[in-house]
Amino acid sequence: MIKPYNEIESKKAQVEIMFDNIAPKYDFLNHFLSLGIDKIWRKKVKKILKLKKPQIILDIATGTGDLAIELSKLKPVRIYGVDLSEQMLEKGRAKLVKRNLTEIIEFTKGDAENLSFEDNKFDAVTISFGARNFENLNKGIEEVLRVLKPGGELVLLEFSEPKKFLIKKVYNFYFSQILPYIGKVFSKDYRAYKYLPESVKSFPHRENFLSVLSSIGFADTKYFTLTFGISTIYCGTK
Repeated sequence: MIKPYNEIESKKAQVEIMFDNIAPKYDFLNHFLSLGIDKIWRKKVKKILKLKKPQIILDIATGTGDLAIELSKLKPVRIYGVDLSEQMLEKGRAKLVKRNLTEIIEFTKGDAENLSFEDNKFDAVTISFGARNFENLNKGIEEVLRVLKPGGELVLLEFSEPKKFLIKKVYNFYFSQILPYIGKVFSKDYRAYKYLPESVKSFPHRENFLSVLSSIGFADTKYFTLTFGISTIYCGTK
């Protein structure tokens, strides 16, 4: 199992520590290191859900809330965001106040693998760049299935490895050599940004992840490749 640090704590505990550590610079680095493309990817998630017109949405691993805020443009009744890191959530809550979204979006500390919500509650569940941080991926996806309403949709955005040789070479060099250095300079946590490419590499990509979704009980599974395969959106219906 890939973990952020070498300590004996569980992966879940380490992920919480990691995001608490990098929370102050997280948004800056997120947009800077992706050249702003991450904003386009989130808009793609919103576009996929637009036809479904979800009224109650759960955003797992919400972080500082960028996807939840983007999804608020769909005019849902309520969006719940959960994350392990209280420091990330505090940054997100400040955004909600600034954008007058506190009546629509609620952020709470929570564990994706042990959600506090009742069965069949949500029209849609989203996860952006968080599934690879689960300690037990299958358990997290099982929880998503449990809290979704029948006919509800999972839309999951995650990093993936490009297939084309040249792009893959450039991507791997940037992810393994450049990104950790920049992350260390700005966030003072080299290991957090070294963990990122390691966790991406260990995540089941494309057809392999669709197999995970199908084995757990999702139907109509599909994926959409983004930006030369750097990211992928996965969808499944309960």
